Parts: sequence; C-alpha cells; structure tokens
Amino acid sequence: MVTRVNGFSGMDIDSMVKNMMAAKRVPLDKLNQQKQILNWTRESYREVNSKLVDFKINKLTDKYGVNAALNSQKATVTGNSSAIKADASAGANGVPMTVEVKELAAKSTITTKALTPSSSTDIARLTTTLGDLKGSSTPDTFDLYINKSTITFKSTDTISSVISKINGDKTANVKAAFDELSGKLTITAKEYGTSNNIVQTDKDGNSHGTGDNPLLDLLGVTSIKVATKAEIVVTGSDGISNPQTYNPEDNKVTVNGVLITAQSLSDGVTSKIAIETDTQNTVDNIKAFVADYNALISALNSKITEEKYRDFAPLTDEQKKEMKEADINSWTEKAKSGLLKNDDILKGVLSSMRSAITDQLGALSSYGITTGSYFENGKLVIDEDKLKKAINNNPQGFRDLFQGPTSAPDTGVFDILSKKVDSTLDLLNKKVGTNRYSADLTSTFKEESIMGRKLKEYNTRISSMLTMLNNAETRYYKQFSAMETAMNKLQSQSNSLFSTSS
Repeated sequence: MVTRVNGFSGMDIDSMVKNMMAAKRVPLDKLNQQKQILNWTRESYREVNSKLVDFKINKLTDKYGVNAALNSQKATVTGNSSAIKADASAGANGVPMTVEVKELAAKSTITTKALTPSSSTDIARLTTTLGDLKGSSTPDTFDLYINKSTITFKSTDTISSVISKINGDKTANVKAAFDELSGKLTITAKEYGTSNNIVQTDKDGNSHGTGDNPLLDLLGVTSIKVATKAEIVVTGSDGISNPQTYNPEDNKVTVNGVLITAQSLSDGVTSKIAIETDTQNTVDNIKAFVADYNALISALNSKITEEKYRDFAPLTDEQKKEMKEADINSWTEKAKSGLLKNDDILKGVLSSMRSAITDQLGALSSYGITTGSYFENGKLVIDEDKLKKAINNNPQGFRDLFQGPTSAPDTGVFDILSKKVDSTLDLLNKKVGTNRYSADLTSTFKEESIMGRKLKEYNTRISSMLTMLNNAETRYYKQFSAMETAMNKLQSQSNSLFSTSS
C-alpha cells in the first residue's frame, strides 16, 4: 500500500483505509495460501520423483542391473594375459581352457600415402589445407564418395576439418584419423565385419572407382582393405585335446559361458583360463539392493502416513511480522506436514512394488529373501547364510531371477520393479510436471501439467484480485480526500460567518 499524508482534519486516513482494506484482503490471503500449498505439494512430489528416478536409473539399471553385479563366476587368465580378456557369465561351467590367438579381426580401412604439401618435402600437418596438397591447379571443391554418402570439401579445408567432416557424417559410418608422424590419413569402418566393408558409392548409390573419387584421388588412395575375421583356437586345459577354431568378425567368442576377447596375437605363448566361484560380490550387491529398496518404501510410507495439521495454514506476510523466526519455522513445518497423506500415486507405486516382490516370493525365499512382519510395510529381510549357499548351488538361476534369463531379459525382479517405477514417473510427469529422468531437486517443473495449469490459474486470479484491491484502495483515498476538501470548505465558511457576525 502506498502511504498517503493524513488530512488537515486530524483524521488518521491511512489507518482508516488500512482497516477497510483488511476485510477485502481476506480472499486474496486465502488464494495466496492455496497457491503456497500447491507449491509446497509440488516440491514434495519432486522429492518423491527424485527418489524414484535415483532408484530406477542409478540403482536398478546402472548398479544392480549390469551382469557383473550378480555374477559370482570369475575368469582368471594366466600365461599370455595380454593376448585375451576373459569374462565369465553366471552360467560358466567352470571348465578350464587354453586359448591361442592366431589372427585378429580387422575392420575395413582406407590408408593414404604419406601426405606432403606440393611445395615442400615435409610431412603434412593437421593445419595443412587440401589446396596445399594439390598446388596451383587446385579445384574449388573435392567430393568424397563413401558408403552412400557424398561429403564435399573446400580447397581451403585443413586436414583437421576434413577429419571433422568425415567423422560427423552419420551415413558414412566411418572414422578418420591422421598420424602426424607418418603423414598418413586413415579412414576406418566403425563396425567389424564384411557387411561393413567401405565402398565408394555416393548418396544416390552410384559406384565410383579410382580416378573418380576426387578426395581419395587427391590423397593417393589406390585400394580399400576389406574386413577380416579373427582366428582363435580354444583347447582343453592341456592345450592339446579337442581343439576348436573360431573365426569371429569382432574378435569375440563365447565358449563354455566365458566371453573371450582377442586383444593381440599369442605369438606362440598361449593363455590359460580358469573359473572361480566368488559369491561375496553378489551377496554384497543383493544386500545393498535390499537396503535401497527398504529405504525407498520407508520414505514413501512416511509421506502417505505423515500427520496433517489442518489448523496450520501458510502464514501471511502480515502474520509473519508479528512472530519470531523460530515460531515461523515451527508453524511452517506443521503447515507443510501431511501434504501427500494417503496420496493415490504413492499408494499405487507401493502396492505395485509389493506385488512384484510377492509374485516372486516363492523363488526369493528359496534364496533366503523374505518380507518382514506386517507392520514393516513390505520391507525385505535376508538370511545371508542361506543366500550364499543357494547362490553357490545355482548361480545362473539366481541371476536369472533378478536380471531375467537370456531368452527373456526383461522379466527379472529388477526389470519388473523398474517398469512399476517408470509408470509412476509417468503419472508424476503428467500431474506435477516433474522430470522422468532427473533426480535433481532443483529441476524446473513442466508448465503443461495438471498442477502447472492450476498454478497459472492461481496467478491469474491473484493478479486480477490485486488490481481490484488497488482500485478499491485508490477509490477510498479519493473519497476521503473529497470528504477532507468538503470539511475544510465547511470549516472555512463557518469561520467566515463567525467573523462577520462578530
């Protein structure tokens, strides 16, 4: 309210107008309180959204959902440990093996001659331009026809920019690199295999050969190497019995549940693979999962059972002026309490997660995982000794239970829980405008949501009411001013009459 100067009549006009406006401001105060409750509720929902996103993405997917989290089988490589890498799956049968890498798979490649500027014998640099390589007869542009893509370069393009353009072309699906020591530029297919061989075709699918592919002709390319397969020989532990030769296109082959990745030639020194069972890592991860699951349902239960203090509405600015800060904080804490009490969305996700566990409770209990007492609201309990023994007896079955079998990878407990949480994140996104992929408690809300539209409605109504109140206040001051003028005029007339009669 703008302060006005009191009239000469001695009336306290400011106080009178303030008292008159107080009653008119009651509806505005209620609107502001309703808006504040809406904002607090959105923030409380965002806190829930953050916990659900963290559980789904950071826990179920990135931490517990990866193969290594529940894999109790460990592969150890001895002998030539640099030639191969070995990763045992949960289904590895434990048979020791000997491996020899005779050939490595290679991707299709193009390699240029050593590039030198036309006016120098020095090796080209990343800053050398195509015009520098060609000399005085340089055309304005050079085309590269590769894998049904046409990439055009200018004579002023440097080798560095040539590499950037090639690597940035998604259709070409190749990667270019330049060796400043040899002066050679290499273009390599991004994927292994003969189906990914580099071909000289333009965007229309037309073939181009030597003398008809300007950039490759300039760089001195005469041939393109096709992709080749690896040759990996796997035998029994003695290195002699039952030799099997594998020719993968990508240097990877799975034998006896072990993924073998060839990294370099054996050069006559074989690699030996032994399998060990170590359940501790699996047990630790399951214990961590149970702790995270229990913490989540505990947090959700605390929200839907939190006491609601209906007599504690958000404080107005005028009310805060009359209170101490500690009292304001205590009042506000009660005003915020119970905003999500018995909330349908939260009760829904709790129910669906419990169902996901209950549906698998028979299998889970065989591994020592059960639900607690009824008053613990679905928390999980672990019998660690029983868990270790069961995992030792059937490590693949345990992994399949939580992560899903290879034939149905989306049917594990983690996947089912993830889907339940994802459905709830969708509901929160539509109602609250929260981010389905972010656990950030400061992330902005989407305006086009149920609560976002409600907030806009409050803002519109508050703005209209403020305009109405300002107009009313101005009108009151004008009326008092007119009354003041009339009283002054009457007083003047009275004084005049009194002086005349005297």
